Amino acid sequence: MHTVLAPVDNDLPLAGVNLDKVDGKSRTDRVYHQMRDRLMRGIFKPHQRLRISELSQAFGTSETPIREAIFQLIRDGAVEAKTHSYYRVRKLSVAEYMERREIRLLLQPLAARRALEHITESDIDLLERMHGKLVAAEAAKDYETAVRANFDFHFGLYRLSKMPALIGMIENLWIQHGPMLNYLYPEGHPTYAREHQHVYMLRAMRKRDAEALCEGVRQDLIEGGSKFLAYLQERELREAEEAR
Repeated sequence: MHTVLAPVDNDLPLAGVNLDKVDGKSRTDRVYHQMRDRLMRGIFKPHQRLRISELSQAFGTSETPIREAIFQLIRDGAVEAKTHSYYRVRKLSVAEYMERREIRLLLQPLAARRALEHITESDIDLLERMHGKLVAAEAAKDYETAVRANFDFHFGLYRLSKMPALIGMIENLWIQHGPMLNYLYPEGHPTYAREHQHVYMLRAMRKRDAEALCEGVRQDLIEGGSKFLAYLQERELREAEEAR
């Protein structure tokens, strides 16, 4: 099914900038980072076709920086080129997802630990509001908002680490992972034996307990993602059977 691209959202970074009023290199960089943001937030979907003309209109620029940004995303492993200049968002296999999750289980707790060295009470208050937005969106079955609120919660924390190289590594994983979150709801809806792992994380932040915070990050991926992983495995098996 063909998805028509909406204009760049006003609340996304760099939105509203007339990209044709800056030099060519800057235009490509801006488009590239806008597209990375859309990938991480799950705005682009797995196997969504990326049409140069539509992206040009959505981002308000010529086709050249769009094409150059797509080439960069192909090198990043987030987009794939098909025959006849056909580009689409990559869909991770279960094996690829598991490999990336294993790396995230190392990098994301590290970012959280380093963020704790800089975090303020007002930062924690903001993260708590982001979690509240996630919970409200889930209750309302507004799944797009829930996916983006979850992204805002995690990266609102990780970016406080003040470690740009580390954040870049995590973002490079999320540009591949983000589109897969379109499969999260309702089948892979996160569930927890007790409280939401975000609540444990917030409590650990208030107490400045680095070990508890890191464990909360890990368990949010493992416990909170268990139904999601099961759904991905089931879906991959079903698609393989249908392809026979």
